[in-house]
Amino acid sequence: MTSDRAAMNGGYDEEFWREFLSRGQSRERRVRDVFKRIPHDPRCKLCAAPFAGAGAPVMRLIGKRPAEQNPNICRKCFTFLSSHHGGAEIDVTMLFADIRGSTTLAEDMSTADFRRLLDRFYTTASGVVFAHDGMVDKFVGDELVANFFPLLTGDRHAIKGVDAARDLLRATGHEEPAGPWVPLGAGLHTARTWFGAVGRGGRVELTAVGDAVNTTARLASLAAAGEILVTIEAATAAALDLGSLDRQQLELKGKRHAIEVVRLRIGPADSIAAA
Repeated sequence: MTSDRAAMNGGYDEEFWREFLSRGQSRERRVRDVFKRIPHDPRCKLCAAPFAGAGAPVMRLIGKRPAEQNPNICRKCFTFLSSHHGGAEIDVTMLFADIRGSTTLAEDMSTADFRRLLDRFYTTASGVVFAHDGMVDKFVGDELVANFFPLLTGDRHAIKGVDAARDLLRATGHEEPAGPWVPLGAGLHTARTWFGAVGRGGRVELTAVGDAVNTTARLASLAAAGEILVTIEAATAAALDLGSLDRQQLELKGKRHAIEVVRLRIGPADSIAAA
């Protein structure tokens, strides 16, 4: 990640970050599009450079090896984030996906089998998010946190987020007659929120922060297996046919006002259904 404009100005203020994160046709986006086509995980969660497989030696030659401080990010991306700390308010689509009933699953499996299940979920979820030009923010236990924003998606971040959520449920078997190999519920929200580099030292991350993140997390916690709770803001931005979907007001813990959502359903009989 580099910027001639930033180098010329000698500073990385909010104006720079807003332009950097919002422009949809950047050099970084084109490079990432190339990197994500080179097969093999794991890879840098920002630029998608593969850390293993046939392309890894070439990536290492150009500095795209895991950073010692944070192995989820390549050295070049980590250097950019840690050296040019900051961010800005931009429109972001946030996706949270939780394993439903993970405590019961863990009780009924050996610890080794449960770890393998989580590894399979992490690998599958990462692949889906990258395929839709999103960024894996983090995995927190049995939960995926992903972001879709203009630098990587252009103006289609809400569409990409909805498509990723649907494909994640399909990839985990929710359309199969036998049921999913891991049950997931998801929440999706689009909002203007602060997005940028947070943390210091080896803990620098690119992430979204604020109330919109909490809203998305609350939605995911309420979604049933095979269900995606989409806020009306995200549904509108993704151009969903609201006239064909039932809308519902949900009370979320810690929120003073109800949130309006539509429910998308991925299952053997139908791909979209209102609850």
